Amino acid sequence: MHVNEYMETAEPGLYAVGDIVAGLPQLAHAAMMEGIVAVTHIAGKPTQTILKTRIPNATYCEPQIGSIGLTEKQARDAGHNVKTGKFPFVGNSKATILGNHGGFIKVVSDDTYGEVLGIHIIGPYATEILSEATTVLQLEGTVDDMMHMIHAHPTVWEGLGDAFASVRGLQINV
Repeated sequence: MHVNEYMETAEPGLYAVGDIVAGLPQLAHAAMMEGIVAVTHIAGKPTQTILKTRIPNATYCEPQIGSIGLTEKQARDAGHNVKTGKFPFVGNSKATILGNHGGFIKVVSDDTYGEVLGIHIIGPYATEILSEATTVLQLEGTVDDMMHMIHAHPTVWEGLGDAFASVRGLQINV
């Protein structure tokens, strides 16, 4: 079913959320936010709309997969001056402690302004690390904002700091 930015169908006053909505992923967390947007709009309160590129995708397998935003190809196709960075978990201390070095974190950014356009993670705790990735896209953060954020050590999460720094060729752990 097709809806507008507030989840309202072509029939005024009739809203749809969840798996029935065309063009949005069939994910419980997406449906929950769709419901919040719809109810807030029905109540006449201001609300933000849902951007498909801001919906995190988490795959619970081994290794875990987490992604949000544009892929490198999608970013190029959209006309961005793309710059990427990639950090392998083999350089992460917590991954060493866990004995799980498989995978990497890839950051897709716009080189002109440094805006983070997408983050793709395969490896340990990828579905948890995805929270920072979701935050930076929602807040339209830049690579420079994120590479200067202090990440706790030793954590798998600090691999994101290295991934952001790798966009600029400044990663420390390799």
